[in-house]
Amino acid sequence: MNTLTIALSKGRILTETMPLLTGAGIELCDDPDSSRKLILETRDALVKVVIIRATDVPTYVQYGAADMGVAGKDVLMEHGGEGLYEVLDLKLAPCRLMVAGKKGDRRRNKRLTVASKYANITRDYFTARGIKAEIIKLYGSMELAPLVGLSDLIVDLVDTGNTLKANGLEPQELIADITSRLIVNKAAMKMKHAQIQQLIDRLAGAVNRN
Repeated sequence: MNTLTIALSKGRILTETMPLLTGAGIELCDDPDSSRKLILETRDALVKVVIIRATDVPTYVQYGAADMGVAGKDVLMEHGGEGLYEVLDLKLAPCRLMVAGKKGDRRRNKRLTVASKYANITRDYFTARGIKAEIIKLYGSMELAPLVGLSDLIVDLVDTGNTLKANGLEPQELIADITSRLIVNKAAMKMKHAQIQQLIDRLAGAVNRN
């Protein structure tokens, strides 16, 4: 049988995915929080895990550097999903991808500037609604942009909404509900179908038990 490589990212997704993997019979030999290794062995000699940036997971899976991976739906939407299958909603790390802006300001009749790290999603969202929007790509401190006049609106993930509220902003429009998804390289699904399907079934069982 062939070795399966699973791409994961450190942080909330890794923390919440590990119990599911353990429930599916996959246990890491090293603690990912303390290990400096980027390729981690598991108790199953045919399964290894690579630790990469969250935004890189779909790319690694698309090009076959990893057979499978776990990524947020937001990352998959921004990536576009080429070369991979989205096979299972793991129902982890739930949040919402929202349009947000200053409280009470809902103007959409002018040319807007929108700050987001999700440039593709944001462009598609406003274009579909016939709204001209200039997209400003940022990577952090998104809430600051409307406060200093850099943008009219932002598109970002919202969990509790407390950070928005603390900065005089409010969520205004829902773009998508976000959870973590299991993805599979299309070629690997053909070449290693039995192994991958078995792991998908085991993970689905672990999700249902949670």
